Amino acid sequence: MPKNTSVAAHLRRLLDLLASGAPAEDFGTVATEARRGGVDGDDLAEIEQATQAALRVRGALRQHQRREAELTALFDTAGDLAALRDLDAVLRSIVRRARMLLGTDTAYLTLPDEEAGDTFMRVTDGSVSELFQNLRLQLGEGLGGLVAQTARPYATPDYRTDERFHHTHSIDAGVLDEGLVAILGVPLLLGSGSGGKVIGALFAADRTPRTFSPDEVALLCSLANHAAIAIDTAKAMTDARVALAELAEANAVIRERSAAMQRAEESHDRLSDLVLRGGDVADVAAAVADLLEGDVTVFDAGGWPLTPTAHGAGGAGTSGTDAPKGFVGTDGTGGTDDAAALVRAAEESRATAHAVVHDGRWVCAVLAGQEMLGSLVLSGRPDLDGPDRRLFERSSVVTSLLLLLRRSVAEAENRVRGDLITDLLTAPDRDPAGLVARGRNLGIDLNRPHLVLVASTDADMRDRLAGAAVQYLFGGDGVSAEHAGTVMLVPDSGATPGDAAGAAAEQLTHLVGAPVTVAGAGPAAGPRALADAHAEAARCLQALTVLGRRGAGGSAGELGFLGVLLGEDHDVEGFVRATLGPLLEYDDRRGTQLVRTLGAYFGCGGSLTRAKEELHVHINTVVQRLDRVQALLGPDWNSPENALELQLALRLRLLSRG
Repeated sequence: MPKNTSVAAHLRRLLDLLASGAPAEDFGTVATEARRGGVDGDDLAEIEQATQAALRVRGALRQHQRREAELTALFDTAGDLAALRDLDAVLRSIVRRARMLLGTDTAYLTLPDEEAGDTFMRVTDGSVSELFQNLRLQLGEGLGGLVAQTARPYATPDYRTDERFHHTHSIDAGVLDEGLVAILGVPLLLGSGSGGKVIGALFAADRTPRTFSPDEVALLCSLANHAAIAIDTAKAMTDARVALAELAEANAVIRERSAAMQRAEESHDRLSDLVLRGGDVADVAAAVADLLEGDVTVFDAGGWPLTPTAHGAGGAGTSGTDAPKGFVGTDGTGGTDDAAALVRAAEESRATAHAVVHDGRWVCAVLAGQEMLGSLVLSGRPDLDGPDRRLFERSSVVTSLLLLLRRSVAEAENRVRGDLITDLLTAPDRDPAGLVARGRNLGIDLNRPHLVLVASTDADMRDRLAGAAVQYLFGGDGVSAEHAGTVMLVPDSGATPGDAAGAAAEQLTHLVGAPVTVAGAGPAAGPRALADAHAEAARCLQALTVLGRRGAGGSAGELGFLGVLLGEDHDVEGFVRATLGPLLEYDDRRGTQLVRTLGAYFGCGGSLTRAKEELHVHINTVVQRLDRVQALLGPDWNSPENALELQLALRLRLLSRG
């Protein structure tokens, strides 16, 4: 190969190294390889000169690349500041870029703590020492103290041997634990010239000796300026947010007081208008619920609801018959424990003369002098403030006035209605049309289906039972009257006789303070049918007493075969279906003979051997069928009481089929 061709190849090799950004030591190998290849004299000198030129070009390129990276970092930092959302995120980004651009082992930023009177590490990057990361510096100590005092950059190639600043044990221990040697620190300045204020310092540090160039110092100063701007901007934004929050709080207080005054005026007008227009207790509850934006229920003195729950704009928004959770509902659900809890809360309200909080709800006693007429319960407003609380308490006064008026009217009307009930029970056929007309005048449509309840209690408590019946029906269209040592009630309810009797027994027992037994019948329409329903309920009441179910409620339909005997219509088929229904359905569906097997079992006196002979099957078949009977009717199917009903139902079925 000609020599000039060999020289050209080595020169192309230098260009390739430049293009690939190869390290400086790779350039020196080109001249070595040329010398080994036999190149000498002027050609070798030319290759060596070209190598030096390539190294200079490489240095210039790297300087431009570095400058470009620095400018990019500064532009990115400026972009972070323009979209400043999180100060810590911006500061972390600045410290990370400082470490990357200067190529140091670590970088960190310190800020003064005005309350503690010292300086602390705000952000670190590349640090591995917990002691160093939690280092706190007193003002004027260490390299940072020198930077803060002079407001000028300061660099040391070896921190541990540099005596130009004040060393302390704590700072030296932290630096030693981190292993730092060379440190460059620049101030975070707000303002320029002599009026500038140092608000912190930005550092870059290596774990080996190093001399920082002027370009590196200038770069770190630029990043520090951005950090100072970020801190100042964040402080200004924080101050602005605090000021806005204070203004908003003051404005909210003004609006709240204005709204409270407006609500007080509005409530006074609305409640006064209710009284003047003859409004009812439910109307008061609805008005208070609307004004206080909660749920309001009026309860009687015994803790039972007098009105459906009225829902305000901020209330639970449940159905109109729901009472607050934890207290009984208007349909009679709940129990004496719930009612007793409400009574205790109302007593506490009476003792303190203010509304009280019970289980997250406000309770205010409704009083007439010292007599407890009932209570108001407000839910959905746990944060009831002063003006709204006073409104709630004032509404109890209006409620007490309406309850007193309503009770007086109810007592007078009940006496007249009681006369009607007495005539209805003693002579229903004497003047049916006249009874219906009298009832219509009193707001009772006797031609509409009604349930009939008959209640009794101990002889010495009968007077209290009559008053309790009035209180129980208070707020509805039902009537009550004493008759033959019992109390008849005609409630305005769509429940079944058994359910209505059970609910009435529970509440009347609570109101009387002694067991009250209640029997139900109906629904019935018309004077004669109502009188017959009363007779059926009276017979059922006697049966409940004989059966030892004192203080309970029930109807003829719930008494099994006794109900068939006591009921007016003697529903034999219904009794048979209710008693044997599961067995009949199983036989029809599977083609089995469970009913026939049960009849043979009872007919043979419970003897499995005789039953299998009568049925002409194996004794195991009888056992299997009786196991199926138990699975369908329950484990107590063969108890004396249930066995009696089953045998009676089997006999009635045979009679009805014969």
